[in-house]
Amino acid sequence: MKYLRIYLILFLAFLSITLKAHESLNTISGFVSPESVVQDAKGDIYVSEIGEFNKDGDGKITRISVDGKLSTFASGMDDPKGLTFIGKSLFVTDKNRILKVEPNGKWTVFGSTMTFPQTPVFLNDITSDEEGNLYVSDSGNLKSGGAIYKITQNKKITIVLNENTPEILAPNGLWVIKNDLYEVDFSSGILYKINLKNKSILKVAEGLGGADGLIKSEDNFFVSDWKNGKIYKVHGSKVSLYKDGFTAAADIVLSYDKKSIITPDMKAGSVTLVPLH
Repeated sequence: MKYLRIYLILFLAFLSITLKAHESLNTISGFVSPESVVQDAKGDIYVSEIGEFNKDGDGKITRISVDGKLSTFASGMDDPKGLTFIGKSLFVTDKNRILKVEPNGKWTVFGSTMTFPQTPVFLNDITSDEEGNLYVSDSGNLKSGGAIYKITQNKKITIVLNENTPEILAPNGLWVIKNDLYEVDFSSGILYKINLKNKSILKVAEGLGGADGLIKSEDNFFVSDWKNGKIYKVHGSKVSLYKDGFTAAADIVLSYDKKSIITPDMKAGSVTLVPLH
């Protein structure tokens, strides 16, 4: 019995170490304020690194290859945040402008402050629809003053909704499904559904903390809570905790194979693959 007890203790210790080692394989560290992530069809992951906030020129996009190696894909940005692919081009929100990055890492300004209907304050998340239109959130001062913009491929920018709508405080994560734009608000922690045709707004769920990233997998939405370091699952209007333990879970993305939630932890300087189950 004594030896059996010792064996069990040693086995449990080994199992604990093995699980921690396995978990560490899903986390890569060494980033400076990683805000958003996206994955291409080859499996490479692209991470926007803000660097030092409000320090122009030190922001960059880092690429994580399928073998886990890190390399600088694009540099010289200011405070890059949201990322989305349209074809082979990567679009990035960078303070008060939109950047278009080509496959060779060279970037140009796609939309500038002079072409916006109102002056952007804090461009944050970005997504696209099937027609190649971009949707961009402006989180204002992170409490109020926000807006959501639509940008066509010919660079025409229009306001979807702004602070004139009571529900629009500090919009952050975006997700488009046909004629509906889903948006989570960093200030209120509410998930909304916006009809893009008539601009009607429906509250889907609330209690999402400092809501940041937004993705959809099958019948569930997943929302990252930057303030509390959590990921929530939203099924219908029911909110449940899916994963915690982050310092500042930022703009999440669904992996290309739809098996993981790729999560940048801004304050921890890491990116973690959280399995979907």
